[in-house]
Amino acid sequence: MKRLGLKLSLNDPRWGSDQKEGKPQANEGKKPGEGPPDMEQLWRDFNQRLNSFFGQKNRPDGNGGNGGGNGGNGGRSDLAGMRATAGAIGAVVALIWLASGSFIVQEGQAGVVYTFGKVSHLAGSGFNWRWPYPFQSDETVKVSQMRMVEIGYRGNVKNKQARESLMLTDDENIIDIQFAVQFKLKDPVAWLMNNRDEEDTVRQVAETSIREIVGKNKMDFVLYEGRDKVALETQQLMQQILDRYASGVLISNVTLQAVQPPEQVQGAFDDAVKAGQDRERQKNEGQAYANDVIPKARGAASRLLQEAEGYRSMVTENATGNAARFKQVLTEYQKAPGVTRDRMYLETMQQIFTSASKVMVDAKSGSNLLYLPLDKLIAQAAATDSAAAAARAAAQAAATPPSTTTLPADVMPQVEVSRQRDSRARDALREREGR
Repeated sequence: MKRLGLKLSLNDPRWGSDQKEGKPQANEGKKPGEGPPDMEQLWRDFNQRLNSFFGQKNRPDGNGGNGGGNGGNGGRSDLAGMRATAGAIGAVVALIWLASGSFIVQEGQAGVVYTFGKVSHLAGSGFNWRWPYPFQSDETVKVSQMRMVEIGYRGNVKNKQARESLMLTDDENIIDIQFAVQFKLKDPVAWLMNNRDEEDTVRQVAETSIREIVGKNKMDFVLYEGRDKVALETQQLMQQILDRYASGVLISNVTLQAVQPPEQVQGAFDDAVKAGQDRERQKNEGQAYANDVIPKARGAASRLLQEAEGYRSMVTENATGNAARFKQVLTEYQKAPGVTRDRMYLETMQQIFTSASKVMVDAKSGSNLLYLPLDKLIAQAAATDSAAAAARAAAQAAATPPSTTTLPADVMPQVEVSRQRDSRARDALREREGR
């Protein structure tokens, strides 16, 4: 305003006057405070100053003066000044309008340019220019950013959204699932043009997909061993649905944050889980005990069978041997009965006296009193018999289990032989007495 020579003081009586040219202006001849300035004269003065600023001069009238009779030339001068002013302002506005079409796309972003609301092309990273509004418009989208939506909770797993998290399994049980979906954009045009609410679309697709996967599986499978499989199948199904929708989304990962029964039955479910674990533990303990006992029992049974088979073979062979020996003795007895009887008698007496206590009596002594310590002899015989029985019991215990009682291998043949020999000895004694 100083360069244009304008003074903005309303109390100045020469406000708007040109002292150099000596022209009467709007407030000339008026005292301060008498009234407002003449707006038409102010406008003419402003145009003159603007024209002089842009290098234009007022053209003089035909009489060679600038007096009051040049009203027509003054009007043409004012019109030219107004045109020049409008052109300058229009040029500035046009420059500003063209400059508004420039935009910058950052690295990792994509610029989408619309022409009358229709996508015309994509702009790369860096400085770009388009036709300003209303011809074209632009929108930048972050294509490399990893985005995430939460289903069943917001921000924290404790902030549950029961309407999204509660689901029904194949065995008609209700389960509470909270998970997060990570994704990024593979087509920014489809992301902007084919989705009304982008993140809400992804959230609804995720909820639909996991409800379908959970509805095909049992509750225990989803809670324990099948969590990774459920997440993988949900990711694959989400990608298929989003591709059919042409949403321009690429699913990167599905993470199950919390998988549990509803809070109302959490205590009962924990008790049921503990009972199942106790059942499995007891089954494992019983199976371990069976694996320990059954092989031992089978081994003991096999050993008993082998011992019984051996005892049967021994008894059979002994009986066969005794029968063969008896036939041989019978043959010899038929050849010489007396000699055979004497020999059998002597062998029997030898066997008897070998295992019996002996008392030597001197018959040549003149005493008719014979002292026999029968009590000591009986005690000694009992001690000998008990020692032999103990030895046989020890041998039997070492050869057979405690629950079985078998006859030692050396008892039966000895008993049979002893009985045969005793009977033969008595017969021989009777025959001798008869002679």
